[in-house]
Amino acid sequence: MDDVVMDDVVMDGVELRVGLSTPWDFWDLSADARHDRLAAAADGGLDHVFCADHVSFHGGHGSDGIVQMATIAAIEPRLEVYVGVLLLALRHPVVAARQIVTLAQAAPDRVTIGVGVGGEDRHEFEVCGVDPATRGKRTDVALGIVRRLLDGETVDGDGRFFDFAEAKIRPTPSPRVPFVVGGRSDAAVERAGRLADGWLGTWCSPRRFAQAVALAESAAAGAGRTAVDWQHGLQVWIGVGENEQDGRKHVAKAMERFYRIPFEPFARYTPCGSPARIAESLGPYVEAGATTLNLTPVGPDREAELGAAIEIKRLLAG
Repeated sequence: MDDVVMDDVVMDGVELRVGLSTPWDFWDLSADARHDRLAAAADGGLDHVFCADHVSFHGGHGSDGIVQMATIAAIEPRLEVYVGVLLLALRHPVVAARQIVTLAQAAPDRVTIGVGVGGEDRHEFEVCGVDPATRGKRTDVALGIVRRLLDGETVDGDGRFFDFAEAKIRPTPSPRVPFVVGGRSDAAVERAGRLADGWLGTWCSPRRFAQAVALAESAAAGAGRTAVDWQHGLQVWIGVGENEQDGRKHVAKAMERFYRIPFEPFARYTPCGSPARIAESLGPYVEAGATTLNLTPVGPDREAELGAAIEIKRLLAG
């Protein structure tokens, strides 16, 4: 095993939240087995479960993020739920606001909504009647509308993407639902600063992460937002194994199957090996301002994946 001493990684005063992606075979399990899988995550000290959101991804695959998180919230009340990320451009914002409020009612103070523009599969937008070229601007408009509705405002559509008048959503969630914005571009980072409570990074170096945190907070200040409770996070695949090569073998196969492109472009941003080695790789992101880690572990079996996530949190959170 490539064990590593972690003396310099734990950050004093940082409340680090570590979550686990919905297990690959979760929906094939019996109801009792699903409960046991989530209970083990909660027993191990993990904070939340997160999931992606796709309507019709690469040939029709996907899972509705809000529906999936509502189900998980009901199964295990000790775990928070985190949609990472919702393709808001594919939804009408008034309908999306109602779904989010309903989820927050079912799981009060346990919901985080990540929003992204997607685009890995342009056809997914086309079959939903959305021009892929407009997904960024459409997301900006939709997110602004959703947040205003959840704050109790009466909202009109923008007249370009959404044509409606005097929309209301009651009741509004209490406490407020935190929103983060995912995406690698500066436009996504600035969107996070202007409209959300944090940036959710992926496929980036610790240096880029620190730069993005500064850019998001600068954009917030420019928009007159000066009292944000920032919740910046990193969403990352990890390869669990006895050593780096063993871990890479597991995760490369899974990522190539999911994204349908070679693993090599992702390799430098995908920590592999023992939990200690992976924690060492993730420590600089915590130092750069990440208060949330969303882990997608891929290893020899489900027990090893869960155990790695639990150990990584222990090492990084102290």
